[in-house]
Amino acid sequence: MVTLASFRYALRGLRAVISSERNAKLHLVFALAAILLSFLLKISTLEFLFVVTFIVMVLLAEIINTAFEKTLDLISQENNHLVQLTKDMMAAGVLITAVGALVVAAVIFGPKVYTILNDLIR
Repeated sequence: MVTLASFRYALRGLRAVISSERNAKLHLVFALAAILLSFLLKISTLEFLFVVTFIVMVLLAEIINTAFEKTLDLISQENNHLVQLTKDMMAAGVLITAVGALVVAAVIFGPKVYTILNDLIR
């Protein structure tokens, strides 16, 4: 059963990620820009669902990456090759998710922005 306390804990975790991770802040800025652009360009409902899905995926990847990093730091404070490799792999997961989001943004927003710019030039 989901309780009010569950939401408080989740929000506390989200605040911790956003306040401690520079990349999480950057992802949020791009997410807000994508949502604003979605409304300004009047994209379709299906396109908007793709935008929101990838925003969620990127933020989820960042949250999981941060949780793994903090857990690994707790387990091993010394310089450990396997710990560093695991952190690098998690960062790669975030990167791949973000690149996927950029591809989706280019496919959805690119033609619309191109049309607007092309109309301005004529």
